[in-house]
Amino acid sequence: MPACIRGKLHEPERTQVQRLIILMTMSADSRLAFELPPEIRRHFPFESRFARINGHRMHYVDEGAGDPVLLLHGNPTWSFLYRKFIPRIAAAGYRVIAPDHIGFGLSDRPAREHDFSLENHIANLAEFIRRLGLKRLTVVCQDWGGPTGLACAALNPAAFKAIVVMNTWAWPEPSVFHSSVFPWRMMHAPVVGPYLFQRRNILVERGLYLSVVHREQFLEEALPAYRFVMPDYDSRLLTRVFPRLIPLRSDDRSAATMRWLEQSLRSMNIPALIVWGKEEIVFPAECAQRFKTLLPHAKGPLWVTGSHFLQEDSPEEICGHILDFLVVLDRGRRP
Repeated sequence: MPACIRGKLHEPERTQVQRLIILMTMSADSRLAFELPPEIRRHFPFESRFARINGHRMHYVDEGAGDPVLLLHGNPTWSFLYRKFIPRIAAAGYRVIAPDHIGFGLSDRPAREHDFSLENHIANLAEFIRRLGLKRLTVVCQDWGGPTGLACAALNPAAFKAIVVMNTWAWPEPSVFHSSVFPWRMMHAPVVGPYLFQRRNILVERGLYLSVVHREQFLEEALPAYRFVMPDYDSRLLTRVFPRLIPLRSDDRSAATMRWLEQSLRSMNIPALIVWGKEEIVFPAECAQRFKTLLPHAKGPLWVTGSHFLQEDSPEEICGHILDFLVVLDRGRRP
């Protein structure tokens, strides 16, 4: 890798003012008292909104009008990941909602690991959907947005019009990527894990870069936004906790919930679309085919240019697939 790129991947210096701003964001109950830096705001010009969810403040974007489309991110991203989806889908006549999971982005950062269980994340999202009164909902989910969003659909199918799954999973068995000794199992080690995830911020500084196709564009446009919301050790706690929720054995945390989710999908008849990255390595092509087996009525899989964070690589094409799918549904025909 060229030295100029390696240098860009090192965490930049943070001013004391920026650190204070982030701390204020995590603890205050009022609206955010700051503006994102101009270099981030020009890519993310949306109004920040907040909802009090199960004792924590959740940040979200809410743009447009019409049937709601809920855009769910994973680890270590936030609603910024969908910055190119929001205006396109809203312009097509939909209400677009993009929340930050508790512990990510501009949402609160609880200090207790217990607050970050998969079951609590599902409960937070279910309460968010209830609080906003969302009906005829389409959920677009990638990475951890899959288990959380699909679980909410399984718990309350009457509220959902459609589901869109992208580069995610919904079963207890890990992918080859997650079950390999290096790098994933090594990151679970008691000392190595906190050092890599929290001290070195490895998922932001290396993982994101290695999980997109258009890397130069990502470095210039997107990486500063992902760095900005994780400026220090404590703010990165969930980047370490989330990976440990991926069950590697049948008795691991989250394993029972993931078994329930897989079984629930077998009987789910909500219209579905499967979109997958051709260059995906975290959840490879067989995962897309497994979703097709669980959801045989689903359209797809449709393949687009994209590694794990395919939203960074092919936003226009993915939005086109989603909107084509919804147009057919809204005309009363099964895709």
